[in-house]
Amino acid sequence: MPIVPDEKDWTWVLSRPCPECSFDASTATPATVPGSIESMLPRWRAVLRRPGVAQRPNDDTWSALEYACHVRDVFALFDQRLNLMLESDDARFDNWDQDATAEEKDYANSDPSVVGAELAAEGHQAAESFARVREEDWGRRGLRSNGSEFTVLTLAQYFLHDVVHHLHDVNG
Repeated sequence: MPIVPDEKDWTWVLSRPCPECSFDASTATPATVPGSIESMLPRWRAVLRRPGVAQRPNDDTWSALEYACHVRDVFALFDQRLNLMLESDDARFDNWDQDATAEEKDYANSDPSVVGAELAAEGHQAAESFARVREEDWGRRGLRSNGSEFTVLTLAQYFLHDVVHHLHDVNG
């Protein structure tokens, strides 16, 4: 059974802590973003070593494997968006249909060991990209297709929430 798409606008996490995962965006600063990313990679790899990692807890929820695939792709997507914001004064982000991506890439039938290696590589790349952001560039702006405006800092905070929240989802 296909998952019901999540169509919520999660940008509210930039203004208040998430009541589900307790992530507080105000604690993420330019100095902490790369280390925050790196600190989550071993936790995700541990998730992927669990027995039953590909089993969905119910018909409406992704398996831990599917969440890990999503996070791998989130690392890559936000690295691309960050670089677009740093290269362009008029950065615009195309809409990303995470559910279509999950089907196209067959998240449910992925190999957990391959996903673990890919997730780590994409995570390291994202951490390195955020580590290279110069102080004067943290305020650069980008616009999502639905009109939500981000600075490099708020993009980083929004991105970190996604990764933290999904760790909460699989460890819940």
